[in-house]
Amino acid sequence: MDKVMRLASEKGVVIFTKSSCCLCYAVNILFQELGIRPMVHEIDQDPEGREMEKALMRLGCTAPVPAVFIGGKLRGSTNEIMSLHLSGSLTQLLKPYQSCS
Repeated sequence: MDKVMRLASEKGVVIFTKSSCCLCYAVNILFQELGIRPMVHEIDQDPEGREMEKALMRLGCTAPVPAVFIGGKLRGSTNEIMSLHLSGSLTQLLKPYQSCS
């Protein structure tokens, strides 16, 4: 859990993904289209990936990936991020990170 939290706070927007996950790719593209370059951490390429996946689930992710952190706070997986985007709330959350990402 420590590694997840440390990585999640390294940059304004952090996405934990798996290299073979199409939903991870879609969420990453959404952020890029909104002018954000998130830090992407592929947990399947990390030797501690299994432990990180368990930690993300313990933090409250409905699915282990994609797990999106904004400002060091877990915002959720695909469903939560798309709901925020469709309601217009995602843009507001991302505003502080658009110029520095």
